Amino acid sequence: MNNMHYRRKMEGASAIKSNTNAFVLWREVLMAYVSPAVMAGLGGLITADRNLQIGALTTIGGASAIMAWLLGLWLRSKGGDVRWMIRMPRIVAVTMFAIIGASLGLLTAWATLGLLEMVLSYAQWDWIQRVWFDFPLSGAIACTIMTWRWRQSRTTSCFVLHN
Repeated sequence: MNNMHYRRKMEGASAIKSNTNAFVLWREVLMAYVSPAVMAGLGGLITADRNLQIGALTTIGGASAIMAWLLGLWLRSKGGDVRWMIRMPRIVAVTMFAIIGASLGLLTAWATLGLLEMVLSYAQWDWIQRVWFDFPLSGAIACTIMTWRWRQSRTTSCFVLHN
Protein backbone atom coordinates (compact mmCIF):
# COMPACT_ATOMS: atom_id res chain seq x y z
CA MET A 1 0.00 0.00 0.00
CA ASN A 2 2.73 2.45 0.94
CA ASN A 3 4.70 1.46 -2.13
CA MET A 4 1.74 2.29 -4.39
CA HIS A 5 1.32 5.68 -2.73
CA TYR A 6 5.01 6.43 -3.30
CA ARG A 7 4.79 5.37 -6.96
CA ARG A 8 1.85 7.69 -7.61
CA LYS A 9 3.71 10.52 -5.96
CA MET A 10 6.78 10.00 -8.14
CA GLU A 11 4.95 9.51 -11.48
CA GLY A 12 6.56 11.60 -14.18
CA ALA A 13 9.68 12.20 -12.09
CA SER A 14 12.69 10.07 -11.38
CA ALA A 15 14.87 10.65 -8.37
CA ILE A 16 18.54 10.64 -9.23
CA LYS A 17 21.20 11.25 -6.61
CA SER A 18 23.25 14.28 -7.54
CA ASN A 19 27.05 14.13 -7.44
CA THR A 20 27.41 17.89 -6.95
CA ASN A 21 28.20 17.37 -3.26
CA ALA A 22 30.70 14.55 -3.77
CA PHE A 23 33.95 14.84 -1.83
CA VAL A 24 36.76 15.01 -4.41
CA LEU A 25 40.13 15.27 -2.70
CA TRP A 26 42.10 17.20 -5.32
CA ARG A 27 39.33 19.81 -5.63
CA GLU A 28 39.12 20.26 -1.87
CA VAL A 29 42.91 20.57 -1.52
CA LEU A 30 42.94 23.14 -4.32
CA MET A 31 40.28 25.18 -2.50
CA ALA A 32 42.21 24.87 0.75
CA TYR A 33 45.29 26.29 -1.03
CA VAL A 34 43.61 29.01 -3.07
CA SER A 35 41.33 30.46 -0.38
CA PRO A 36 43.97 31.49 2.21
CA ALA A 37 46.58 32.27 -0.47
CA VAL A 38 44.29 34.73 -2.26
CA MET A 39 43.13 36.38 0.96
CA ALA A 40 46.67 36.77 2.31
CA GLY A 41 47.94 37.88 -1.10
CA LEU A 42 45.28 40.58 -1.30
CA GLY A 43 46.19 41.67 2.21
CA GLY A 44 49.83 41.86 1.17
CA LEU A 45 48.95 43.92 -1.91
CA ILE A 46 46.78 46.34 0.04
CA THR A 47 49.35 46.87 2.78
CA ALA A 48 52.31 46.64 0.36
CA ASP A 49 53.89 43.98 2.58
CA ARG A 50 56.25 41.96 0.39
CA ASN A 51 56.77 39.27 3.06
CA LEU A 52 53.02 38.67 3.27
CA GLN A 53 52.80 38.36 -0.51
CA ILE A 54 55.55 35.72 -0.52
CA GLY A 55 54.09 34.00 2.53
CA ALA A 56 50.68 33.82 0.89
CA LEU A 57 51.99 31.49 -1.80
CA THR A 58 54.45 29.53 0.34
CA THR A 59 53.91 29.19 4.08
CA ILE A 60 50.22 30.11 4.16
CA GLY A 61 48.90 28.44 1.01
CA GLY A 62 51.39 25.58 0.97
CA ALA A 63 50.93 24.64 4.61
CA SER A 64 47.18 24.82 4.17
CA ALA A 65 47.29 22.53 1.12
CA ILE A 66 49.50 19.96 2.85
CA MET A 67 47.32 19.93 5.96
CA ALA A 68 44.16 19.67 3.84
CA TRP A 69 45.63 16.81 1.82
CA LEU A 70 46.59 14.85 4.94
CA LEU A 71 43.22 15.42 6.60
CA GLY A 72 41.39 14.62 3.36
CA LEU A 73 43.23 11.31 3.06
CA TRP A 74 42.27 10.44 6.62
CA LEU A 75 38.65 11.47 6.13
CA ARG A 76 38.36 9.41 2.95
CA SER A 77 39.89 6.30 4.47
CA LYS A 78 38.82 6.29 8.13
CA GLY A 79 36.55 9.30 8.65
CA GLY A 80 33.47 7.68 7.19
CA ASP A 81 33.80 4.76 9.60
CA VAL A 82 33.89 6.97 12.68
CA ARG A 83 30.26 7.19 13.77
CA TRP A 84 30.73 9.87 16.41
CA MET A 85 32.08 12.22 13.78
CA ILE A 86 28.99 11.89 11.62
CA ARG A 87 26.57 12.08 14.56
CA MET A 88 27.94 15.19 16.24
CA PRO A 89 26.75 18.63 15.07
CA ARG A 90 28.74 19.99 12.15
CA ILE A 91 29.93 23.10 14.00
CA VAL A 92 31.34 20.97 16.84
CA ALA A 93 33.22 18.71 14.42
CA VAL A 94 34.59 21.70 12.48
CA THR A 95 35.67 23.49 15.67
CA MET A 96 37.33 20.37 17.01
CA PHE A 97 39.29 19.78 13.81
CA ALA A 98 40.23 23.48 13.55
CA ILE A 99 41.78 23.30 17.02
CA ILE A 100 43.57 20.06 16.12
CA GLY A 101 44.80 21.66 12.86
CA ALA A 102 46.10 24.75 14.67
CA SER A 103 47.86 22.53 17.23
CA LEU A 104 49.47 20.41 14.51
CA GLY A 105 50.49 23.60 12.69
CA LEU A 106 52.16 24.91 15.83
CA LEU A 107 53.95 21.59 16.32
CA THR A 108 55.06 21.64 12.67
CA ALA A 109 56.35 25.22 13.02
CA TRP A 110 58.34 24.26 16.09
CA ALA A 111 59.84 21.20 14.36
CA THR A 112 60.58 23.08 11.14
CA LEU A 113 62.35 25.96 12.84
CA GLY A 114 64.21 23.58 15.14
CA LEU A 115 65.51 21.58 12.19
CA LEU A 116 66.38 24.68 10.18
CA GLU A 117 68.27 26.09 13.15
CA MET A 118 70.41 22.94 13.31
CA VAL A 119 71.12 22.88 9.58
CA LEU A 120 71.15 26.52 8.45
CA SER A 121 71.55 29.98 9.82
CA TYR A 122 68.23 31.55 8.96
CA ALA A 123 68.81 34.89 10.64
CA GLN A 124 68.90 36.61 7.24
CA TRP A 125 65.46 35.25 6.29
CA ASP A 126 62.84 37.61 7.70
CA TRP A 127 59.93 35.61 6.37
CA ILE A 128 60.91 32.40 8.16
CA GLN A 129 59.78 33.89 11.48
CA ARG A 130 56.26 34.11 10.01
CA VAL A 131 56.03 30.32 10.28
CA TRP A 132 55.00 30.64 13.95
CA PHE A 133 51.85 32.43 12.83
CA ASP A 134 51.33 31.00 9.34
CA PHE A 135 51.43 27.27 10.07
CA PRO A 136 48.84 27.22 12.91
CA LEU A 137 46.54 29.60 11.03
CA SER A 138 46.88 27.57 7.83
CA GLY A 139 46.22 24.35 9.72
CA ALA A 140 43.06 25.79 11.27
CA ILE A 141 41.80 27.13 7.93
CA ALA A 142 42.55 23.90 6.06
CA CYS A 143 40.92 21.69 8.68
CA THR A 144 37.88 23.97 8.80
CA ILE A 145 37.43 23.89 5.02
CA MET A 146 38.00 20.15 4.70
CA THR A 147 35.83 19.11 7.63
CA TRP A 148 32.98 21.43 6.64
CA ARG A 149 32.94 20.24 3.05
CA TRP A 150 33.41 16.57 3.98
CA ARG A 151 30.53 16.71 6.46
CA GLN A 152 28.38 18.45 3.86
CA SER A 153 29.08 15.66 1.38
CA ARG A 154 28.21 13.02 4.02
CA THR A 155 25.04 14.52 5.46
CA THR A 156 23.38 16.08 2.41
CA SER A 157 21.17 13.89 0.35
CA CYS A 158 20.55 16.00 -2.69
CA PHE A 159 18.04 14.71 -5.18
CA VAL A 160 17.30 16.12 -8.60
CA LEU A 161 13.86 15.46 -10.01
CA HIS A 162 13.49 15.08 -13.75
CA ASN A 163 10.13 15.20 -15.52
